[in-house]
Amino acid sequence: MDRLRIAGASINQTPMDWDGNVERLARLIRQARAHKVQVMCFPELCITGYNCEDTFGSVHTARRSLMALEQLIQETDDITVVFGLPVYHRGSMFNCAAVAQNKKLLGINPKKLLAREGVHYEPRWFRPWPFHRVDTIALLGQSVPFGDVTYQLGNLQMGIVICEEAWSAEGTASDSALSRCELVVNLSASHFALGKARVRETLVADASRAFQVHYLYTNLLGLEAGRSIYDGEIILGECGRISSRSHRFQLSDGNLLIRDVDLDMARVAKLKNRSVLDSSIPDEETERVVSGQPIVSLGKKAPEIPADFLGRTNDPYNSPQLEFLQAEKLGLFDYLRKSRSKGCMISLSGGCDSSVIAVLCAHMIAEALKELGPVGLSQRLHWAVPSGDPKDPRSWIREHVSTLYQGTKQSGDVTRRAASELASALHCDHHEVEVQDLVNAYIGKAEALVGRKLEWQTDDVPLQNIQARARAPMVWLMANLRGFLLLATSNRSEIAVGYATMDGDTAGGLAPLGGIDKHFLRQWLRWAEHDCPLGLGRIPALKLVNEQEPTAELRPAAAGQKDELDLMPYEILNAIEAAFVRDRMEPESLLNTLRERFTAYSEKQLRDFLARFYRLWSQNQWKRERYAAGFHLDDYNLDPTSWCRFPILSVELKFPD
Repeated sequence: MDRLRIAGASINQTPMDWDGNVERLARLIRQARAHKVQVMCFPELCITGYNCEDTFGSVHTARRSLMALEQLIQETDDITVVFGLPVYHRGSMFNCAAVAQNKKLLGINPKKLLAREGVHYEPRWFRPWPFHRVDTIALLGQSVPFGDVTYQLGNLQMGIVICEEAWSAEGTASDSALSRCELVVNLSASHFALGKARVRETLVADASRAFQVHYLYTNLLGLEAGRSIYDGEIILGECGRISSRSHRFQLSDGNLLIRDVDLDMARVAKLKNRSVLDSSIPDEETERVVSGQPIVSLGKKAPEIPADFLGRTNDPYNSPQLEFLQAEKLGLFDYLRKSRSKGCMISLSGGCDSSVIAVLCAHMIAEALKELGPVGLSQRLHWAVPSGDPKDPRSWIREHVSTLYQGTKQSGDVTRRAASELASALHCDHHEVEVQDLVNAYIGKAEALVGRKLEWQTDDVPLQNIQARARAPMVWLMANLRGFLLLATSNRSEIAVGYATMDGDTAGGLAPLGGIDKHFLRQWLRWAEHDCPLGLGRIPALKLVNEQEPTAELRPAAAGQKDELDLMPYEILNAIEAAFVRDRMEPESLLNTLRERFTAYSEKQLRDFLARFYRLWSQNQWKRERYAAGFHLDDYNLDPTSWCRFPILSVELKFPD
């Protein structure tokens, strides 16, 4: 047996927080050394943060990164550590892994394949490095290898993979140098999306089987910069199976997964599976191996690894409902923490979307209290300990989640009661105010300006919009008075077709539901009513919300306004949106998909739905440019700054007759 103690680290960084980022990295290194870890790997771009955007185009960012690396190298006594950072070399910026051992920099591995799909824009800032090419670079008073290299550390050969290199079909599966390693470490910045963890684990298992290695995958943690959430999962694959994984969605600054691995397992696996392969090594391959100090096999007297660092065999968040709840918990918590907000303000209408947000905020606080305890929660969010029982989540929710119901004459008793009972069940600080007098004042002044009476028959949309807009100033004022973060309630389905009033119900600094569809949210709210096992548990008070059909409540009650009558069934809207945005289907193919999937609807209905979507989509890009930032939660989103770009002015999309 040839034992090696390795550690993967997840870390919650803030872009360009140089001192804070270095301190968090150093703290984890010290923790790993205290437990006799011999090889440790951090995630991609861990020194700067992954989401520095166009500041990656500044040499200042690269210089500060090197200054941080120089500090961190001093922490590498008796340990080999892999860091992620940008490096400027020969007129270009590269996304790199730096390997340090015993206070010495061994080499730099630049990323060979850059992520350019979805939320990723790496080619805007970085240049890819060619496979199999090695150069030298002068850094920190040393001349070190720069390129596609592996590391020989005594009996251990270690390979480096950076995120996209593992996901791409052009990646490293055909790289024979990695197949000669016993350990491959993967530095990743893999954002959260529903169901992605299962795909990621399959990727790690397959890579460990392909190379017959111990494959250590590391990922970032938290809401790093405001949009992308990272679940912090660390995974260890061993010759085709997942042997351990860390806890996801933790609220700490960083976490470790520590395991002892038997390098002989990888060697025997190679012998069993590759006995007929050519084992000769081309001359150019030997030039791609960097030698470091030998790592001695872990002795029998090594201290036991504490249970907290061993990880788990199964992931408990194995359903979309649980994943959504935990991702929102982490996203909301980190946004509040990093923005120093004192709480959440919600315009609670008694409908689906605002109710989801209220539930998420309450669950977030309850889960944070359970994980961190009263003192930890107070320190992490910079909140004072509440005057009530600090161990009771209701004490914290009452002081830090405020809801406001703003009624007009179109508001019904059902939504008013639904909002009040939900706020009471969640223990929010709830208020009600009538704003019809504000609406009347605006309408009266407008009538004086245009010289006529405003009527529903001729002025339907303006009369709806003024009600939504009359609500925005009060909820903003209440948020400002308390230093709270105002949460916008728009969901992705409404964002797609512009079914919202700008400067009205879109008001807010953050849109937590901007990356998820209405069809999912309605299902999730029923789950929260009956089955939620986390946070505050089941919320029976959601019954009043779930029994309603979604409505904007902006037209007179006699009009029978319903969202799905104004638009189309949300399930169909979601299907069209996904096929159009994510799958980029042409009109005729999309129509065929609808025919196959929604057989209960006539040809005319499906064509009308699709034509309505194309018309509303084309008309409302200007709105999508103005929505508050939202979390990326699914395998696509509509945020024009991070995923879906579309012209503000365009000809309406059509399909053949």
